[in-house]
Amino acid sequence: MKKKTKATILASVASVLLVGVALLRKLRRRRRQLPRAPYVNHAAEREEYINSVLHGTERHCVNQLRMKPIAFHHLCHILTEGEHVRPTIHMSVTEQVFIFLHIIGHNVRFRVMSSRIYRSTETVHRYFKVILRGVLKLYRALIRLRSEDTPPKIKNSRRFYPYFKDCVGAIDGTHVRASVPPEIQGKFRGHKDGTTQNVLAAISFDLKFTYVLAGWEGSAYDSRVLNDAFTRPRGFSIPNEFNDRPPENEQELFNLRHSSLRTTIERGFGVLKKCFRVLDAEPFWSFPTQVKVVLACCVIHNHIMGVEPNDQIMEDAMNQVESSDHQQETQSHRESVEDSRSWNAKRDEICQAMWSNYTRSGE
Repeated sequence: MKKKTKATILASVASVLLVGVALLRKLRRRRRQLPRAPYVNHAAEREEYINSVLHGTERHCVNQLRMKPIAFHHLCHILTEGEHVRPTIHMSVTEQVFIFLHIIGHNVRFRVMSSRIYRSTETVHRYFKVILRGVLKLYRALIRLRSEDTPPKIKNSRRFYPYFKDCVGAIDGTHVRASVPPEIQGKFRGHKDGTTQNVLAAISFDLKFTYVLAGWEGSAYDSRVLNDAFTRPRGFSIPNEFNDRPPENEQELFNLRHSSLRTTIERGFGVLKKCFRVLDAEPFWSFPTQVKVVLACCVIHNHIMGVEPNDQIMEDAMNQVESSDHQQETQSHRESVEDSRSWNAKRDEICQAMWSNYTRSGE
């Protein structure tokens, strides 16, 4: 009986093994029949994508990188010539700059960019930091006062000259969205919703930034930020029409003409944020990097204006800014009290001279 039971068990095991072998053979046959995924040459695909942008239409390049090919190649040249950025065995300077510009222009995440160019997220992040450091090294060369001479916009206008002959540009602050740890978010909550950093900038009448100070908390008053700019070793220094109704006194005339000059800074900020979407979106990197990105965007803006001042995206952005309604923020009582008496005296002097000439000649 025992021998019979043992034989039965062995027969059962043998049949199970035979069934298993048959199943394995069947699965192998099916595996051979499944089509394999096509081989993708990542290097070739990456090169084709970059070339399609840089050697396609100018408009396509501007849409992707926020500048024309001539400005792109010139940027690569000055970064390489100054040894601010070097090619590596893994990536050319062209690709490094391409990645950086696409990210800040469209607020693209590192992982999204990595899938587009077949690179790892870590690689994209690393070279983004490389180009960011390189661009910031161009700050002193590209963001500075061009001349202390009276700008043509003022010198060639009877409305502005000689009253504003010492004016070389406009200065103001703007808020850029910021992402900070919860324990310090209170300091970064200013006039706008959410957390922001307060960015002070001066801009010339040809829409080039001449000074930028970023990183202040959104709750900081503009006057505090300005005082900080004055006290820094390499800080900021100053070389000494709303309706159809005509102005009725010297104060109205001054305000009318002064505001038309001041809109320069508003247009500058508007164009900057239209071109670089990263400045108007929730940041996804550390706060020190957020501050550097603001400065880098201003540097690249000046680079574009220097190489291609009539760049289509700049023109489109300017038109959008000019057609939109600008909402001015009112000064707090504390800020208004901080206006210097010397400026008030200077303003009154200009008002009187301007009004005297206006009532005499009508200009």
